[in-house]
Amino acid sequence: MVTALQSLDTRISVSEPTAVGNVDIRVHPAPFTGPATIHVGLAGTVMRFVPPVAALATGDVSFDGDEGARVRPMATTLNALRSLGVSIIGEDTLPFTVCGTGSVTGGEVVIDASASSQFVSALLLTAARFDQGLTIRHEGPPVPSQPHINMTIEMLAEHGVHVDTPDASTWRIANQRIASIDRVIEPDLSNAAPFLAAAMVTGGEVTIPDWPARTTQAGDALRDLLAAMGATISHSSQGLSVAMQGEIRGIDADLRDVGELTPTLAAIAALATTETRFRGIAHLRGHETDRLAALVHEIKNLGGDATETEDGIHIRPGVLHAGHFKTYNDHRMATAGAVIGLRVSGVEVENIDTTAKTLPGFAARWESLVSGSPTP
Repeated sequence: MVTALQSLDTRISVSEPTAVGNVDIRVHPAPFTGPATIHVGLAGTVMRFVPPVAALATGDVSFDGDEGARVRPMATTLNALRSLGVSIIGEDTLPFTVCGTGSVTGGEVVIDASASSQFVSALLLTAARFDQGLTIRHEGPPVPSQPHINMTIEMLAEHGVHVDTPDASTWRIANQRIASIDRVIEPDLSNAAPFLAAAMVTGGEVTIPDWPARTTQAGDALRDLLAAMGATISHSSQGLSVAMQGEIRGIDADLRDVGELTPTLAAIAALATTETRFRGIAHLRGHETDRLAALVHEIKNLGGDATETEDGIHIRPGVLHAGHFKTYNDHRMATAGAVIGLRVSGVEVENIDTTAKTLPGFAARWESLVSGSPTP
């Protein structure tokens, strides 16, 4: 994301990481300019959040990405921009070019965001800069990952941007000033999922420091979900602790709002003593890979019993064995394989370095956790 914004002449400075990986980022606002070329890799946030920003640039901004990114749905974002008068060269997937003119008139758009909440958040993040603001209306099945939209609205409010939500499927932002502030960004709670899962599958205890008492992050749902699967959960000034004794229980859960947690939860469920059904996650078929198909294939490849359903996955108890766990260049598939490997001897997870997308240094942290050394 930093590189993409720098390509549009935004000046961004990033400090050297601390011992635990924290950095300070300073953003110096400036007019967006083109021409520019942005390679998104496999990052869904870049491919969906930056095109509306590019529409505000003066000049053409070309987008492309890895092979896996080229099949991810982009029509909702691109058609929304087209309906607002933005010229776009290309079809409804990568590669494409946004022909920026320095401004976007704004108005109203009707979209189907049932494939991803990112389509809504992408427009919300730029709407205050549109000449007439923007009204976004969602028409279609329910929007997944609603907590991410709530997080976007809360963050905008901290910058002085008011979002009017007359109903659950409408968001309205007037043209208004975006205030500069200093902020401390919460740790990504979804990234904690595999480490908490380690406690689940080994019968141990793991504490994640700095877990917020209140948050809109989807990852906070881990408290209730892991408790339902048999864990003891406690929150204190030290952080969030997960302790596990006894057998893992399967659950029946709607994960529509927290779909990103599915790979880790599926890894735990593959080791449970009762069956599990995860529902409301058909949209995962359009992520870095088709996560439902990938999870079913890899669990079955290790001797487990899993099937896809219309909108989710059904996992039944099975005896897992050693084998190769493919990651499909998907960071959450890689961490899911690592979780299973803690319990099942001889599981080889391919391309563990794909975790660097969201968890740089994951392998070293994982080894430290497994060895019982302090994890940075």
